[in-house]
Amino acid sequence: MTKSEGKTASAAVKDILLSNPDGLRELIRTVMQEVLEAEMDEALGASKGERTPDRLGYRSGHYGRTQITRVGKLELRVPLDRSGHFSTELFELYQRSSGRWWRPLAEMYVQVVSTRKVKAITEELCGHAFSA
Repeated sequence: MTKSEGKTASAAVKDILLSNPDGLRELIRTVMQEVLEAEMDEALGASKGERTPDRLGYRSGHYGRTQITRVGKLELRVPLDRSGHFSTELFELYQRSSGRWWRPLAEMYVQVVSTRKVKAITEELCGHAFSA
C-alpha cells in the first residue's frame, strides 16, 4: 500500500467519523462487510466476476442480517454461494448478538433483577433491549 492510498483511506475514515454521529457504527459495519466479501472470495478461490480455472464455486446473491454489537445494530449483507456451503467466521449461524451480552444477562437473572431494569441497562449499553 502506498502512502497516498493510506492518506485517502484515513481521510475517508475521518470524514465518516466527523460528518455522522453514528460514524463509528458505520465504520464497523463497512469493515465487517468487507471481511464477509473477503471470506467469500477466499472460499470460492476467485473474486467477484473473476474468471480463473482454480475457481471452486459461484456467488448467488446476498441475504440481509441484523447483528447486535456494542456500537448498536448493524445491517449486514451476507454473501451466498450456489452450493450453500459458505459460512462466515465472524459470527455463528443463528447468532444475532455478540456472546459477551449473555453472561451479564444471565447474572442479572440469577440476581433477580427486574426485567424493566435489565431492559434499561441493555438499552443504555448497546442501544438494544432484549425481551424477557
